[in-house]
Amino acid sequence: MTAVRQDAWSAEDDLILAEITLRHIREGSTQLAAFEEVGEKIGRTSAACGFRWNSCVRKSYEDAIGIAKGQRQKRSYLKKQPGSRGAQVAGLILGDIEEDYSRSEGLSENSLSIDAVIRFLRQWKGTFQEAGRQLKMLERDLREKEEELSELRVENERLSREVNLAQSDYRVVNDDYKALIQIMDRARRLAFLNEEDDEKTRFKMDANGNLERIE
Repeated sequence: MTAVRQDAWSAEDDLILAEITLRHIREGSTQLAAFEEVGEKIGRTSAACGFRWNSCVRKSYEDAIGIAKGQRQKRSYLKKQPGSRGAQVAGLILGDIEEDYSRSEGLSENSLSIDAVIRFLRQWKGTFQEAGRQLKMLERDLREKEEELSELRVENERLSREVNLAQSDYRVVNDDYKALIQIMDRARRLAFLNEEDDEKTRFKMDANGNLERIE
C-alpha cells in the first residue's frame, strides 16, 4: 500500500497535478479521476490533490484550462461523426502528438502538458509546410515528365512512320531488282541459244535430191 505523504507540495508535484488534471479535462474525464491518478503517482490522497488544485494550482492554469475544455468539445464533436474525414485526421494528429512528442522528449503520457502540445503543433506545422512544398515540387516534376513523355511519343510515331515508308521503298526496290535479274537472265539465255543456232552446220538440197553443206 502506498504511503500517504504529509510533506509540503513541491513545484514538481504541482506540475504533475496540473498536467494530469488538464489531460483529464481535455479527454472529457472527471477531475475526481484526475486527482485519484495524481494521488497514486505522488503518494497523496485524492482529497489532498483536489484541495491543492482548487486552492493554489488552478489559478495559474486558467488559460490552459480554457484550451483543454475547447479540445474536449472538439473531441466530443468528432466522436459523434466517426465516419467523417475530419474525425479521422484529428484522431491521427492527436495520436501522433502524444506518441511522437513523448518519445522525442523522453516524457510519459501523463507528463504531456498543453505547452508541450503547442510546441509540437508548431513543429508539426513546419513539417507539414515543408511536406507541402516538396509535394508541389513533385507535382511540377511529374508535369515535366509527362510533357517529356508526350514529346517522346510524338517523336516515336514520326520515326515509326519513317520506318514504315523505308520498308515500303525497300520492298519496291527489291521487287524491281528481282524483275531486272529475271530479264537479264532471260536475255542471256536467248543470246546463248542464238549463238548455238549460228554455230550449227546448215545443209541444202540440190537438183538431184542430194544434200550439200552451206558454208
